[in-house]
Amino acid sequence: MFGFLKTLFGGSSQKAILQEALSKGAVVVDVRSPQEFASGHINGAKNIPLASIEGKIEQIRQWKKPVVLCCASGMRSGSATTILKKYGIEAYNAGSWHTLK
Repeated sequence: MFGFLKTLFGGSSQKAILQEALSKGAVVVDVRSPQEFASGHINGAKNIPLASIEGKIEQIRQWKKPVVLCCASGMRSGSATTILKKYGIEAYNAGSWHTLK
């Protein structure tokens, strides 16, 4: 929420918000297919395909950490971010996994 307010009032960029989440120990989740993930990904990222994300809510809650989501272009990670936020999980859309590289 605080990051959103900073963005709204011009106090921070998306990059700074992601860095803040990562500094809080955020877990990076790549929502691409296992095949896409195998072809390259962020070191330490977890692969939970978008179609599986809702079924993993309890597992994700147990992390008790913010979640930074990525995919190929930002579309699937945007959808996953919306789903996680719906369940009260602090989630951020990083867009393409190349952005976090």
